[in-house]
Amino acid sequence: MEWLSIDRWIHFLAGVTWIGLLYYFNFVQVPALAAAAADKGGPGPAAISKYIAPRALLWFRWAAVATWVSGAAYLGANFTGAFLLGIGTEDPGSARYLATIGMGAWLGTIMIFNVWFLIWPNQKRVLGLVSATDQEKARARRVAFLASRTNTLLSIPMLLFMGAASHGLPF
Repeated sequence: MEWLSIDRWIHFLAGVTWIGLLYYFNFVQVPALAAAAADKGGPGPAAISKYIAPRALLWFRWAAVATWVSGAAYLGANFTGAFLLGIGTEDPGSARYLATIGMGAWLGTIMIFNVWFLIWPNQKRVLGLVSATDQEKARARRVAFLASRTNTLLSIPMLLFMGAASHGLPF
């Protein structure tokens, strides 16, 4: 009855929220901001930057935390073995599982680091939530953009490893 595990369901739901918002930012909001800035007769990007982005970033960063914490809880006694990628585990089947889920866990850990230490601090500058010069905002925009695109790319193998581990597919 592993599929009934509350940790697993919280992990799934928080993960869908986190990755869904990541894809929203990269494939919807960033192009929309560029289009809004180029549209001289339109409302401009202020509405997105003032009302939508801060709320979406709030859900984004806390969904990342909920995903990581619930994933760690779901791993339970396998947490250390997963982060050691199954090294030192005697049973070959367990070692394969731990290596596979561990790769997904490490990618998720890199991604949450990017959210809290690269994307969010720089987005606060871009959105004007903290004061910054135009030059600092331009640099912050670039760092946040690159970290977000990195997370988008990392999400694909992360999801592959997570799915492979839970479906018994060895790598």
